[in-house]
Amino acid sequence: MTDSNSPPPAKMKLLLVDDEPHNLDLLYRTFRRQFQIFKAESAMNALEIMETEGEMAVIISDHFMPEMNGIEFLSKTITIFPDTIRILLSGLGEEELESTGETIKDAEIFKILTKPCNIDELKNVMQEAVEAYQTQKENK
Repeated sequence: MTDSNSPPPAKMKLLLVDDEPHNLDLLYRTFRRQFQIFKAESAMNALEIMETEGEMAVIISDHFMPEMNGIEFLSKTITIFPDTIRILLSGLGEEELESTGETIKDAEIFKILTKPCNIDELKNVMQEAVEAYQTQKENK
């Protein structure tokens, strides 16, 4: 039995990173009920948010952004928050990404989804990501 005066459980934090505002808005609308969401229009802005807000359960980042691409950004988050689950959205498929020479493995990316991605597929990947994050936290 739960105490009716106890606050609801805190939502997990989700960081959305994309230089295209309409993509951020779509992702926000898709996940706003399930997560506490932070939006960043650049990788540098995202790093600032993480510095202020702390660990995110999941980060969804676009690949092609000015200044710093998604793989570079996600790589930078590993040492700060190793438990965070990282998802990359890219106009390139995984094989095409590997052929560019970018180090996907070094970024510890959980999943790569090709844009435009199916919302149901993204929701399924997010469910897997949440479960992976919870498992990592339980094992510590």
